[in-house]
Amino acid sequence: MPTRPLKPHSSSSRIRLWLRHSLQRGANIANYKVWILAVVIGLITAHGVMAFTQGIEWLTRLAYGEGTRMIASSARELDPGRIWLAPVIGGVLVGVLLYLARRLKWLPDTKCQGVAEVIEARAGPPGHVSFRAGMANTLIATLALGSGASAGREGPAVLFGGAISTALSERWKISGKDARTLLGCGAAAAVAASFNAPIAGVLFALEVVLGNYALSIFGPVALASITATIVVQSYQRFFDLDVHGFLVPIYGTSGLADFPLAAFLGIICGIVAFSFLQLTASCQKWVRRKIAKYKIEPALLPPVAGVFMGTVALYFPEVLGVGYEATTEALYGSYSILLLTALLILKIVATAVCLSCRFGTGVFSGGIFFGAISGAAYGATLALFIPDIAASPTFYAMVGMGAVSGAILGAPISTTLIVFELTGDYQMTVALMFAVGIATMIAQATFGSSWFHWQLNQRGYDLSEGPQGVILQTIRVRDVMRTMPADAAPLDDKAERVYASHSLGEALAMMREKDLDGMPVTTAKDRNHVIGYITQVRALAVYNRALIDSHVEHHR
Repeated sequence: MPTRPLKPHSSSSRIRLWLRHSLQRGANIANYKVWILAVVIGLITAHGVMAFTQGIEWLTRLAYGEGTRMIASSARELDPGRIWLAPVIGGVLVGVLLYLARRLKWLPDTKCQGVAEVIEARAGPPGHVSFRAGMANTLIATLALGSGASAGREGPAVLFGGAISTALSERWKISGKDARTLLGCGAAAAVAASFNAPIAGVLFALEVVLGNYALSIFGPVALASITATIVVQSYQRFFDLDVHGFLVPIYGTSGLADFPLAAFLGIICGIVAFSFLQLTASCQKWVRRKIAKYKIEPALLPPVAGVFMGTVALYFPEVLGVGYEATTEALYGSYSILLLTALLILKIVATAVCLSCRFGTGVFSGGIFFGAISGAAYGATLALFIPDIAASPTFYAMVGMGAVSGAILGAPISTTLIVFELTGDYQMTVALMFAVGIATMIAQATFGSSWFHWQLNQRGYDLSEGPQGVILQTIRVRDVMRTMPADAAPLDDKAERVYASHSLGEALAMMREKDLDGMPVTTAKDRNHVIGYITQVRALAVYNRALIDSHVEHHR
């Protein structure tokens, strides 16, 4: 029987086929739920950040008579007893709230949380930031910063965005990959709302939180950042509400000579960043040792930091709070070189004490303060010796602001964009790129990591090994093992075993070391009760599948 010739596809058929294939490819790249939730996250996070910021302003006025922009000037006019008592009372209240939050199991530990917790949630499945922890942390951080704690407000804001993202992800039953994307949406919206910097918010989320620039991730993150910025700008326009902390003055022009001078400032900023990182890390380790040795209740530490802050504020109130008034004054060149040097040292020590004693969290504002002070002192020195060659001290204060904060956060791209969006000056941004690159290199070479990655290293995560290392650290034996019956025969004391809480990497290393194809799984509480069995074949299959999923997530 002769076959019928195939009819060529009509134009309408080809168009329908093309549309169907395009929709299929689009569905593989992006989930429509993620795009909808990105807008919702941007809206909620922006309002939350504004409420958080206004809460800090209200408490600062209650404690010191003025908001954060005038806190130092107002404190100088107050009775010394009030200046000293405000951070002490704040420390006591923060300690009480931390204790209650831990007892109620809202916070796993007696400490504030920040960006590191969001990065940890992204690294380890299923990308979870506790909603209760986010709300409790926001309240505690508001009280700490409003009473004068030397810390930052951006860390709590990012955690708030992560908590909102997690709550919506769980409500809408979002997959693990998309839940991580929504974590980035929350982080981007928080940074955008804090600085009115949508581009920097996107890059901060991609660079610091997600470590990923895939197309399917970029779109929702950008949408959340833009949404948050629109909300903040709408409130600014219609309600005359200001949510930003410091003003950027007009600083004149710069020349070609300022590029090598900015590069030298980068060296200074790298040393400043390393000094802060090293001092804070050493203080935190020392405090942890003392807590373990003397069985100290961690909730008693914030009042200690409050006493320290109150004592320092009697003489240098510029160190109080996020330090935006001192940052603004440094940008305007209002301080002498001697005062700038003193404020830099005192602010570094005060921030290290507050972070170590759980009196607040966040280092972004501190980095901005350190950089502005360092750059202003450097610019003022150049003005004494080469006034006709170097740009104004304000120029170098802006460069230093981005260089130190970028080196501390390990986020040179996003911090450069924040400064660019604040100033709109391309030439200054080029100089900043020199400085932030050098400062970040020095901080990484001397300290070994950014502040966030150091915090994660203390919890057993080493993100420097890339996605493959993270997979081995975050997948647990309990996620891979084959379960055993409840009446399985108990293990002999000398038998080899692996705990359900061990990581996949630890289990594979133990099986390789013992030359075993598999091992029984127990718990640390009952070492002889077998709850499962793990084999090398099963563990490697899970690892390979996770590697493929990670590759797709990072490149699609």
